[in-house]
Amino acid sequence: MTSPSAAAVTALAPEALQSWIKEHQDLVVIDVRSAAEFESLHIRGSYNVPLPLLAEHTDELAARLGSRVVLVCQSGVRAEQARQRLAKAGIETAYVLTGGAPGYAAAGGDVVKGKDRWDLERQVRLVAGSLVVMGLAGGKFVSPRIRTLAGVIGAGLTFSAATNTCAMGKVISAMPWNKAAKEPTRESAILQLPVQSADEGAAA
Repeated sequence: MTSPSAAAVTALAPEALQSWIKEHQDLVVIDVRSAAEFESLHIRGSYNVPLPLLAEHTDELAARLGSRVVLVCQSGVRAEQARQRLAKAGIETAYVLTGGAPGYAAAGGDVVKGKDRWDLERQVRLVAGSLVVMGLAGGKFVSPRIRTLAGVIGAGLTFSAATNTCAMGKVISAMPWNKAAKEPTRESAILQLPVQSADEGAAA
């Protein structure tokens, strides 16, 4: 039986994941980034289930997972959101990879590289920063009322941090340049996952 304190440890170092991949056949690595981000760089053997798709089919996904699940994104934020959703669906032993896919690559992990793209989180920072600068500049040279734009962005970022969500990220992810040639669907992403046994995972 796992102790409460042990169950609370959900972060997994890249080096630990490398060992798990070598030692455990029951391991499932799920990358919750967009398909475009996944195409640019992903851990070899991982499955791409973008966070919005995971959120829509959490129970169905959880029913296919065993006890050794590692969630991956760019920095850990989206993977943590996915972990919380899976926990509510009964998967309480999912881990979040520290440093995301880039951290795993930097640690010497086996990754697949494709077309280089800016990750979604970097795009959000660019758009938010640009809007703040535009608001401040517009407030000085055009109309003081435009300064409210900077305030709105600041309030939005504060709300995003407090709720661990990102409306701007959702909007940007829908842009054409963030679309892959083949977007994951319930059929291609979730139903293609091998069905794992929780008992087998626990025994491994």
